[in-house]
Amino acid sequence: TVGGEVFQVGEFGNDGVNATEVGVTASGNQTVTNQSLVLKMLKSAVTNVNLPTWDLMMKNIYNTGAYQLSQEDFKFSNREAEVIELPLGYKGPIQEGDILLVHHNVFKYYNDMRGEQRSGKSFFKDDLFFVEEDQYYMYKRDGKWNAYGRFCFLKPSPVEESYIFKPLSEEPLMGVMQYPNEYLKSQGIKKGDKVSFQPNTEYEFSVDNEKMYRIYDHQIVMSL
Repeated sequence: TVGGEVFQVGEFGNDGVNATEVGVTASGNQTVTNQSLVLKMLKSAVTNVNLPTWDLMMKNIYNTGAYQLSQEDFKFSNREAEVIELPLGYKGPIQEGDILLVHHNVFKYYNDMRGEQRSGKSFFKDDLFFVEEDQYYMYKRDGKWNAYGRFCFLKPSPVEESYIFKPLSEEPLMGVMQYPNEYLKSQGIKKGDKVSFQPNTEYEFSVDNEKMYRIYDHQIVMSL
């Protein structure tokens, strides 16, 4: 209370929209309808105002049934970057002028605890950024993408007809190899091969406007 006037700071548990509504159908069956998505904010353990923090922090995404949110709908953001300079003594396949498929955090900005925008750790100056080796997954040269390191990229397989009902648009744990790395090529895996992979190992990317899954080579378990 300030000056005789009452103010509310924050929200009470019974404020806003109820997470669920319970009803009864004409036949007497009970129904539960999800109305809102309830998220838990993760509080940062950082108390030093000179250290970076993020506006929002959430961990994991699950199918809650609210607003048609599902794990399949989650989009993994990614970016492309042109190689301007290479480190001294670098010995690898990357060349100046190549286009890299990089992790989305490379170009991230954050707000400090004062709410002021700061550059991420990859920022150098102007529109130049440092990229570490574990932050890029493919490189494009002469218009052709090439898988880098231990990564490969698959195209999801459309669901196939079966006597088993599959409420999906894609075959689970299966895909068509699009960009095998050198190790997989040495094992006889080539572009166009249908392969299977371990559960919960695929990360969604958009490569030339096509949906792809990025997977480690050791997570490919079978050539079909």
